[in-house]
Amino acid sequence: MKKSISTLAFLIFIAGTLMISCKSSTKEETESQEKVQDARENVQDAKDSLVVAKKAATAEEWKAFKNETDSVINDNKARIAELKLKMKKTDESIDAKYQKNIDILEQKNKDLKVKMDTYKNDANSDWQSFKREFNHDMDEIGQAFKDLTVDNKK
Repeated sequence: MKKSISTLAFLIFIAGTLMISCKSSTKEETESQEKVQDARENVQDAKDSLVVAKKAATAEEWKAFKNETDSVINDNKARIAELKLKMKKTDESIDAKYQKNIDILEQKNKDLKVKMDTYKNDANSDWQSFKREFNHDMDEIGQAFKDLTVDNKK
């Protein structure tokens, strides 16, 4: 009888241990799933915050870029007006090519102004590409101004 009681006690102990361990495993699994879900929500919140922060930084950068380029465009406009004034002051006949180059510069400057005014700074636009292309166009106009004043005739 002692043997059967100790065997029965041992079996009850084993069964109890298995039941307790199964329950805690399910509980741990549920807790793990909750932690994973919380982590996913935190990641999504972080992504949303990054998008907002990136947008704000881009808006500040856009404003600074726009102010800078507007200043350069206005300087170009003044230089073009100055060149036209010089042409009127001189009584000599100006090359038609020189006049054409000034007109081309004026048109390019106007095109840049229109391009700047029509650009929409939103999430769908490619800011870096626009900025690179616009700076390239600005550099071309700057070089054209330099080339206009250089006399290559010998």
